[in-house]
Amino acid sequence: MFELLQAAVSPPNLPPTALLVFVLLYWITVIVGLLDISSLDLDIEVEGDADGLSADWLNGVLAFFNLGRIPLMMFLSFMALPLWVGSILVNFHTGNTSFLLGLVFLLPLFIGSLFLAKFLTLPFVKLFAMLEKDHSAGAVVIGKVCTVLLPATAEKLGQAAVRIDGAPLMLNVKAASTAAELRKGDTALVIDFDAQRRVYLIEPYEA
Repeated sequence: MFELLQAAVSPPNLPPTALLVFVLLYWITVIVGLLDISSLDLDIEVEGDADGLSADWLNGVLAFFNLGRIPLMMFLSFMALPLWVGSILVNFHTGNTSFLLGLVFLLPLFIGSLFLAKFLTLPFVKLFAMLEKDHSAGAVVIGKVCTVLLPATAEKLGQAAVRIDGAPLMLNVKAASTAAELRKGDTALVIDFDAQRRVYLIEPYEA
C-alpha cells in the first residue's frame, strides 16, 4: 500500500493522480450534499456560424464520446481511474521517474482511456435517455412559471424547476434573450423548447 501511494505521488504519475483526486473530492462533496450533482457539468455544445464545419466536427467528436448525453463529471470519473491505473503500471514497468517522459506516456494512455470511458458509459447513456423521456412524458411546461436553480444566460446552460401536478420537474434552460441574465432563485417563464439543443428557453417573470 505504501509503495502504491509512493508511486501515485511520483512525478510521472502526478497529473493522473491529481485528476483522480479531483473526481473523488467531487463525488464526496455530492454524497455529503455540499455540491449539486449538476453544478460542474458544463454546456459543451459548440456553436459557430462563421466556421460551421469545425463546429460540427467538434460536436460530432463530443457526441461520439457520449459527452452531452451524460453528465461531464460521470464521464471524467470513468476516464480518470483507467488513466491513473495505466500510468501507474506503465511507469512502474518501465522504471520511469521522469516527469517529461511520464507526459509522453500519458498521451496514448489518455486516448485509450477516452475510448474505454466511451464504452463504460454506454449503459448510462441509455439510462439517462430513458429517465429524461419518462420524466417529461406528457408534461406540458411551455407557459409555466419556473424557479431558477442554476444561473442561466443565452450562452450558459442553467437549470430550473417547474411544478407539474405538485411534483417538481427539473429542466435544462437557457435565457431566451441575449440581454437576460437569470440568477439562482429568480422566477422565470418557460416560453419555448429548443429540440436540437434539448434545452428550454426562459425569460424573467415578475409574478
